[in-house]
Amino acid sequence: MKTLLRWLLSLVALLALLLVGPAWLLVTNQVVTDVHWSSLDRTSTGIAPDPAAYSEAVVQVYSARAYNWRGAFGEHIWIATKAENADSYRLHQVLSWRQPTVVSSIDTPDRTWFGNAPTLLADYRGEAAGQMIPKIEAAATDYPQADLYRVWPGPNSNSFIAWVIREVPGFEVTLPVTAIGKDYIFNGVFAPAPSGTGYQFSLGGMIGIMFALEEGLEINFLGLSVGFDVMRPALKLPGIGRLGMPARVSGSGD
Repeated sequence: MKTLLRWLLSLVALLALLLVGPAWLLVTNQVVTDVHWSSLDRTSTGIAPDPAAYSEAVVQVYSARAYNWRGAFGEHIWIATKAENADSYRLHQVLSWRQPTVVSSIDTPDRTWFGNAPTLLADYRGEAAGQMIPKIEAAATDYPQADLYRVWPGPNSNSFIAWVIREVPGFEVTLPVTAIGKDYIFNGVFAPAPSGTGYQFSLGGMIGIMFALEEGLEINFLGLSVGFDVMRPALKLPGIGRLGMPARVSGSGD
């Protein structure tokens, strides 16, 4: 009985430790929770090349803090593609309020996500991007959980992004530790890391471990991950994200 009690107390202590970062973001009002989505900024940040002036194909991946209280825990990620000589971008993402949840539509690629500025995670251009685009579109169409969305532990918008990345050869992206749902693996418990530089093990996105050159070491417990990056020294914490050098932007972008 005492052993069981000690085990339960240790479990509670570990969970409390993992929740420190998200709680701190909420308490210090670093995440907007009292503003309606319709009044939050959704304008372009000027990161993506203007299709009117840039003819080559482009594939970019963006990440931004999720809307409302979810932003204290995780981020929303989307893929933007522009075919060669195209005059617009197409965004590929999962939206919880849509059925089916997978949405591929013409939109602004680098727009602010409901008040939260995006971060560029990957930037592929030219021939490499052109070869990826039809494969990205096919992977988005073949996503196996288009009718199911679970904020935690997945499948969610980040599970979709990780799925597409793994389905497209040469599409390597280092996803942030705060991308809850990225560790949800379809059809098994082992998979390549999204960066393509290592591997991960995960039980339904609830418990797992990842080791890769780009991501470093990440341990996932109940959907929240902690770890460290050796190649670009940084500590990775739930909610807070990276403390140290920023992650490398993958791709062949200018």
